[in-house]
Amino acid sequence: MPAAGKPLLLHMVERLRRARLLTRIVVATSDDAADDAIADLCDRENVLCFRGSNEDVLDRYYGCAKAFGMAHIAVLYADNPLLDPGVCDAAIAFYLTHLDNYDYVSNCRPSTYPDGQEIEICSFEALEAAWQEADKPFQREHVTPFVWDQPERFRCFNLTMEPDLNRRERWTLDYPEDYEFLRAVYEGLYPEKPEFSMWDLIEFLDAHPDLRKINGMHGDYTWFTAHSDELKTVPRKKA
Repeated sequence: MPAAGKPLLLHMVERLRRARLLTRIVVATSDDAADDAIADLCDRENVLCFRGSNEDVLDRYYGCAKAFGMAHIAVLYADNPLLDPGVCDAAIAFYLTHLDNYDYVSNCRPSTYPDGQEIEICSFEALEAAWQEADKPFQREHVTPFVWDQPERFRCFNLTMEPDLNRRERWTLDYPEDYEFLRAVYEGLYPEKPEFSMWDLIEFLDAHPDLRKINGMHGDYTWFTAHSDELKTVPRKKA
């Protein structure tokens, strides 16, 4: 899906390359033929790529981490092409500073960041334990629930921010209207400021309030509660 002359996935990779504390970026896609286009894009753009199961995403992530010898893993989802490298650096810096205290750090359990700024970080040992022991489809599909759903076993920490911008912003890609919004953002902001931050984006949207209306009909969001088998939908005010 293109925006401002590039696929959204490539935009995201280029943004993440500006993060100081991400030492290696790997696109972990499936081995389904439908995802050959992703692998081809990575090959053309000199982006590391790992392919694995489409259904067992935990197995894919574990295989990727093991193949590249990763001691620590930042889980970043490609439906968030506006992810701010500064947000990544802040979360990773906290994690690395507290290696003796936490096995898992995130900013989305629950999230107060704009929807689309999610990052999860865990040790290889925690990921390996999940890979070995997780036996529920939900745990295999979503990679980290086995870890954050057991705070008595894994030491978890959630980063928050004030004000709670998650209830105001929707920057993720789930619906056609989301794509229309993301394309409008990139085509309006990227040419003038390709290294725009989360705060630059908020300022841009405040100056162009009609853009928030593009996907404003998807104004409710779902977040995982303390137990992975339960979902709670929290109403969010329309932009």
